[in-house]
Amino acid sequence: MQTIERSIEIKGPVDRVFAYVANPDNLTEWMASLVEVRNVIGTGTGQRFEWTYKMVGLPFQGETTVVEDVPNERRVTQSTGGIESQWTLTFAPIEEGTRLTLEIEYTIPLPVLGKLAERLVVGRNEREMALSLENIKDRCEG
Repeated sequence: MQTIERSIEIKGPVDRVFAYVANPDNLTEWMASLVEVRNVIGTGTGQRFEWTYKMVGLPFQGETTVVEDVPNERRVTQSTGGIESQWTLTFAPIEEGTRLTLEIEYTIPLPVLGKLAERLVVGRNEREMALSLENIKDRCEG
């Protein structure tokens, strides 16, 4: 299991940042390498959707379920399928807006990618996480 954690400061109110990030229809706008979101069911805790994601050029499909949803504070999702992961997003008000912290715990599908590719994938995923946070910042500040 790999873990990546990063934070970013966004000049915008917590409620606006939370609403943007929590909407599955926005995921392909900000999440690097996410190809498609489909079959969104429900809202808040229990919400589910299917996705297609590319990791080092290989497509993976799976389903995400929101396991915790505290509006404007915290959102936790668990994904199953091609890539097993848990995403924890924490939203905190700061003087000039919002501090968004994203922690991702995930398992690299080693039988598919191979042990030698693991280091490459981890480094790439860290860069993509930073890009994803910048994308959220751009859309919420713009």
